[in-house]
Amino acid sequence: MASGTAGLGTEIVSVINKLQDVFTSIGSGPGGQAGIDLPQICVLGSQSSGKSSVLENIVGRDFLPRGTGIVTRRPLVLQLINRAAQAANGVDKTADKAANADEWGEFLHLPGEKFYDFHKIRDEIVRDTEAKTGKNAGISPQPINLRIYSPNVLTLTLVDLPGLTKVPVGDQPRDIEKQIREMLTKYISKPACIILAVTAANTDLANSDGLKMAREVDPEGTRTIGVLTKVDLMDKGTDVVDILAGRIIPLRLGYVPVVNRGQRDIENGKPISSALENERDFFENHPSYRSKATFCGTPFLARKLNMILMHHIRATLPDIKSRISKNLATYQSELQTLGGGMGEANSGNIVLSVITEFTSEFRTTIDGNTNDLSLNELSGGARISFVFHELFNNGVKTIDPFDQVKDGDIRTILYNSSGSTPALFVGTAAFEVIVKQQIKRLEDPAIKCCQLVYDELIRILGQLLAKVQAFRRYPALRERFNAVVVNFFKQAMNPTLKLVQDMVAMQACYVNTTHPDFIGGHKATAIVSDRLTANKPPTPANDPKNPRSSINNNKDLDVDAKQEQSFFGSFFTPKTGPKKQGVAAMEAPPPNIRPQNALNDRETMETEVIKLLIHSYFNIVKREMIDMVPKAISLTLVSFSKENLQRELLQELYKPEVLDELLKESDFVVGRRKELQTMVQALNKAEEYVISSYVAVIYNLLLTCLSLFASLGLWPAYKQRLFAPALPLSRLLLFLAHCTRTPPHALPTFHSPALHTLSHISLSQVW
Repeated sequence: MASGTAGLGTEIVSVINKLQDVFTSIGSGPGGQAGIDLPQICVLGSQSSGKSSVLENIVGRDFLPRGTGIVTRRPLVLQLINRAAQAANGVDKTADKAANADEWGEFLHLPGEKFYDFHKIRDEIVRDTEAKTGKNAGISPQPINLRIYSPNVLTLTLVDLPGLTKVPVGDQPRDIEKQIREMLTKYISKPACIILAVTAANTDLANSDGLKMAREVDPEGTRTIGVLTKVDLMDKGTDVVDILAGRIIPLRLGYVPVVNRGQRDIENGKPISSALENERDFFENHPSYRSKATFCGTPFLARKLNMILMHHIRATLPDIKSRISKNLATYQSELQTLGGGMGEANSGNIVLSVITEFTSEFRTTIDGNTNDLSLNELSGGARISFVFHELFNNGVKTIDPFDQVKDGDIRTILYNSSGSTPALFVGTAAFEVIVKQQIKRLEDPAIKCCQLVYDELIRILGQLLAKVQAFRRYPALRERFNAVVVNFFKQAMNPTLKLVQDMVAMQACYVNTTHPDFIGGHKATAIVSDRLTANKPPTPANDPKNPRSSINNNKDLDVDAKQEQSFFGSFFTPKTGPKKQGVAAMEAPPPNIRPQNALNDRETMETEVIKLLIHSYFNIVKREMIDMVPKAISLTLVSFSKENLQRELLQELYKPEVLDELLKESDFVVGRRKELQTMVQALNKAEEYVISSYVAVIYNLLLTCLSLFASLGLWPAYKQRLFAPALPLSRLLLFLAHCTRTPPHALPTFHSPALHTLSHISLSQVW
C-alpha cells in the first residue's frame, strides 16, 4: 500500500509538471493566459541567503549559475522526477565527472535533447537567460522549464525566483528592486503557491527579506515554509531552537535548518554527496539539534516538500479541473464566434446574415423588446421617449412669452396697430403680432428635439456595431455599415426638419381665435376688469351738504384741473416759461418716440387684456407642439428608419463587386483566432492530463481495496461480483464509493470525450 501511495503521489506531481509545460509553451507563464493557478513551491530569499545551494543539495548536482549580483534573472521551474536506476551506463565522456545514464536534464525549449552533463545545463540556463534579457543584468518574468530525471531525487516541483536586492549594481536598471518585487509578488500571491522562504540563520530573523515578503501575501503563515541556512556559521553558544519551536515568527508549516557548502567548498569542487554527509554529522553531533536530527537537513526538507506538495495538489486538483473546463468552454465559444478562416462560407450569405441581424437588433432596441435590458440606466427607445416627453416637453413649457415682451412694448404695439385713429376696443392686430412672434420661438426647441433623436439613433448604431460579433471580424464591413447608416439617418433628417419647421410656420401663419380652449376677448376683458377693480382703492362718497364738491370732482368740467399725462400728451405740454394769451404751446415731435411715463388706467387695462389673450393662445400652441412634434419625428425619422434601413443596407452593401473587400478580416481577428486555437489545444491537453490523474486515483483506490479485501479474507466474497463479464466502470465507481465510504458525487465524473468510451469498458478488459 505504501508503494501504491508513493506511485500515486508521483503521478499527480507529474500531472502538474505536464500542466506547467503546457501553459509555459503558450507563452503565458505559470497558468498565465489560461487563468489556471497551479500548485507549486516557489523559492524566495535574498541574494546571499543560500537559495542556490539549497536547490543544488536537493538535486544532488551542481547545475545552477553562480556569480556576483543577480544570477537568477528568470524564474526557473525545476521539475524533479524520480526515476529508477538502470543497469547500463552508456554516457559518453563529458566534463562532468558524475555524469551517468541515470541522471539527465531536459529543457522545454529544447524538446528531445537530453543533457547528461550538468555543467552544460548551467551553460544553457545562462545562454537562454541572456537570449531573453540581454547581458545587462535585466530580468524577465518568462520562466525556464527544466526537468531533471534522477534516482536520487524525490518527485518534486520547485520554482527558483530571482533573489531580492536593494541597490542596483553595475549596469542593472535603476528600478531593479521594484521589478523583482513585482515579479515575485505575481508568483507568491497566488493561493495555490507554497512559499519556501530561505533565510540565513546567522542574521536577525526579523530582518529577513524573504520572510518579510512572504508575510505580506501570507500574513497567517499558513502556506510558508521557512528554511534556515548557514546554521553552522552561527556564533558559538547560539542556535535556532526557538525559531524551530515557533517562538519567534511562527509558521504553520514550520522551519527546516540546513547546512550548505561554503564558497571555498564550491571553489574547491567539493561533491554535494560529501556536503550532505557533513550536514548529517553536524546535526547528529550538535548538542542543540542531536535530539531532532531526523527533522533537520536537506533530505528531510526534500521529503517534507514532497509530502506538502502532494497533499496540496490533491486538495487543489478538483478546482484545477473545474477551471480548465470553464476556460475551455469560454475559449471554444469565442473561437466559434470568430468562425473559421476565409473561404469557409459564402460571402453573400455572410453579408445578408449581418444585415438581417443588425436591422433586427435595431428594431428590437428601439421597441424595447431586447433581452439585454439595463437595470441601471435608460437605453434604446426609452432614451428617445425621454427626449420627447421630458427634454422637449419641459423645454417648451419653460418658454415664457413675456420674458422678452414687456408691458411698455405691448403699449407701443397697441398704439402702432391703431394707426392715426385711437382704437375704441383692444386691437386684434396687436394681439396677432405679438403671439406670432412668440410662436416662432418654438422652432428652436423643435429643431433641437430632432437633433437629439438623431443623436440617440447614432448612439444605438454605435452600440450595435460593438454588439454584433461579425463586425469584430470584418472591420471593413463595420466601417461601411457605419457610413451607410449614418448617411441614411442624415437623409431622413432633411424631411424631418422641414416638417417640424412647417408645423411652427403653420401655427404662426394662422391664429385661430375660435379655438374652443381660447379664452376670447369679452371674457378676457371681464377678468382683467375684475382684477383691476379688486386692486383699486375705494372712492370716497359725495357730501350732500357740499354740492360743489361733486362738481369739482368732475375733472372733465374743471378747465383749470391738471390734465393726466398720456403717452402722446407728454409731447404737447410746454416745457418752461409762461403761457402766452391765445397761443398754443406746441413743438415738433422727436425723430424717435418712445414711451416715457407709466401706463394710465386705460393703457393698463388694454395691456393686461392683451397679455391674458397671448397667454391663453400661446399655451394652446405649446400643447399642440408638444403633442405633434414627437409624432412628426417618429413618422419621418424613427419609424422611417425602422422600416427602410434594411432596404438601404441591401442596396448599398449587397453588391458582388464589393463583397470580398468588405469581408477582409482584421489582423487582430486572425491573430486572436490563432491564440484561441492554441489555447483550446493546450486546455484540451491539460484536461486529458487531469483526467489521467483521476484514472490513476481510481486505479490506486482499486488496488488498495483489493489489498484490503485480501488481508481481511473478504476476497472470495467480492471476487465474483468484481469480475462480472459486463460490469461497466461506472458501476465500479459506485462500488468504490461503497467500499471507501466516499459519497458518489465526490468521485470523478466522465464529462470528457476521452473517458466517455472508458466508462463502458468492463473490468475484465481493464485487467
